[in-house]
Amino acid sequence: MLNKVPEATIFFWIVKILATTVGETVSDYFHNTLNFGLVGTFFLMATLLAGALFAQFRLRKYVPAVYWLAVVLISVVGTLITDYLHDDRGIALKPLTLIFSIALAASFAVWYASEKTLSIHSIHTTKRETFYWITILCSFALGTASGDLLAEQYIHSFWKAALIFSAFIALVAFAHLVLRLDAILAFWLAYIVTRPLGASIGDYLSAPKGDDGLNLGTTVVSVVFLGTIIAVVAYLTRTKTDVIELSAE
Repeated sequence: MLNKVPEATIFFWIVKILATTVGETVSDYFHNTLNFGLVGTFFLMATLLAGALFAQFRLRKYVPAVYWLAVVLISVVGTLITDYLHDDRGIALKPLTLIFSIALAASFAVWYASEKTLSIHSIHTTKRETFYWITILCSFALGTASGDLLAEQYIHSFWKAALIFSAFIALVAFAHLVLRLDAILAFWLAYIVTRPLGASIGDYLSAPKGDDGLNLGTTVVSVVFLGTIIAVVAYLTRTKTDVIELSAE
């Protein structure tokens, strides 16, 4: 197979943050606005995700539309897993953050023990792609828990939480570009933190003003962000600027 994931260009990070924001707002839209409930929304989105991943695994190369559809849906599902465990099952955000941190660390450990690399430039076997998507799901669930923990229980502000996560990503970029932090480590640190960043942005834009939001609503935010994702993915499909050549790793 050719490499199955995109290069981490500026477009990658733009769509990633948009997708993580949509994960938060779409989850809330189906759960609260359409009254599907957390369980009903989870089964709907999990079914759609299974279909998207089936299509993704059937492909022999990276196809932007299929890949990013899977990312958007796994973002929604990751959010729903955390929300269900916290809101319906009553598990506090602190232990949830710890649990998902351990799960993410375990996914990295097993992946590396098996393949001796965590590079996104080497996702050209089914086994590596499986590790990749499991890691992505764990990172989204962790991002939701840690983002809510910071925004709701420590600083009580969505926009301040977004600034903190943005600053961390900027610090990682500086460490990589100036201090020569390992590229793979820098990528995954930034990737993990984009999830709570997107969740904080989504909550800030959609939440009522009394809850530290702009009160745009989940419908408006979801439509605008999904529309932007579609536009960028269409551009990537046409230009192929984010295609990774096959790695020897």
